[in-house]
Amino acid sequence: MAQALQAGAWRAVGLAPNCGRWWWGIRYLSTGWQRPWPFAPPAAGGDGRGRLPPPPLPDVADSRMAREEPAPRSRPPARHVSYERGARQAAAASRELISQEGGVSKARKRLEQKPVFIERTRGSEILFGVAPCSLALSQSRRDLFRLFLKQGSGSRRLLMSEFVLQAMARGVPVHHVTGRELNALCSGQVHQGVCLEATPLRFKSLEEAEQPDLGDEESPNRQLIWLVLEHLQDPMNLGAVLRSAYFLGVDRVVTSQRNSCPLTPTVSKASSGAVEVFDVYSTDDLQSFLKAKSAEGWEVVGTVKSPEEVENVPVVSCSEFRWNKPILVVIGNEGDGLSLETQLLCHRMLTIPPGRVLHPGIESLNVSVATGILLHSICNQKLRCGD
Repeated sequence: MAQALQAGAWRAVGLAPNCGRWWWGIRYLSTGWQRPWPFAPPAAGGDGRGRLPPPPLPDVADSRMAREEPAPRSRPPARHVSYERGARQAAAASRELISQEGGVSKARKRLEQKPVFIERTRGSEILFGVAPCSLALSQSRRDLFRLFLKQGSGSRRLLMSEFVLQAMARGVPVHHVTGRELNALCSGQVHQGVCLEATPLRFKSLEEAEQPDLGDEESPNRQLIWLVLEHLQDPMNLGAVLRSAYFLGVDRVVTSQRNSCPLTPTVSKASSGAVEVFDVYSTDDLQSFLKAKSAEGWEVVGTVKSPEEVENVPVVSCSEFRWNKPILVVIGNEGDGLSLETQLLCHRMLTIPPGRVLHPGIESLNVSVATGILLHSICNQKLRCGD
């Protein structure tokens, strides 16, 4: 009866009978579900006003199963085809940009790491270091091509000015280059900001040494000492030996031609430039040279690490050695020492006594250090003219 009256009321205002249901539904939604649905029947267990009771608590077993089951994946919101295409294009452009930037940075790093190449004159070599370059400029033993100085030397500006003056006096072009270029020129050696392109030094022949241009050195009142090197191969050792020989007053240095180190820029640097002013001779037959000198009245003195390593030749300590005639001091190879053939040509053998009981494996000195000690001990006895 009530429903018929409501339907009649809605027809009287010109609306359909079910408009009331829609109106009440909109009002119900707009109020946040606070008001009961006016036309909903009472739910089971409800309060008779359309309100539902609170949901029952889940069972423990049901909640455990719910936790073990994977949560359903939420579907991404649908996007327009043009949006998807633009996103793909943007991602591709970003990857391309990153790739280009990475390629540029890698190329820049490769360029920085790549050594700088400076074309050299054919047959030339690069001297490096202050002393070798300065002495080479002051002497006339090499043909000189170019002088390279480091840019912005700072505190060494005065020294670089002196190099420029030396180069101008010899007519050598001067080039100011970067440190990387100098490193490339001398293959990473310690150049001290100076490199010089020049022709290599060569050993002199013994025929040149025997020419009568030695002056008073052949006087019978003066003792002569020549240093003979057999198969010395390390350029650092050779340079250090030449430096000591020049400093201590050795008259000549003779080296075996085969299996020996040449006079390289490293030798010049290790000798602190002594090789630029000190003649070094070579022979292709060291044993014949020693025999010839022995026949001329020279004493051949060899060197050995310990007395047990030699037979049939007397061994004396360098501190007890005395000499009164020209001598040849023969130094052997870094590893093997003197060959057996050379030992048999020696009149005496010198040794350096150690200052303590040595641990196995540390029973010898570096060849350049040992040569310095021996030469100092021998040259201390050298009699000068008029003494």
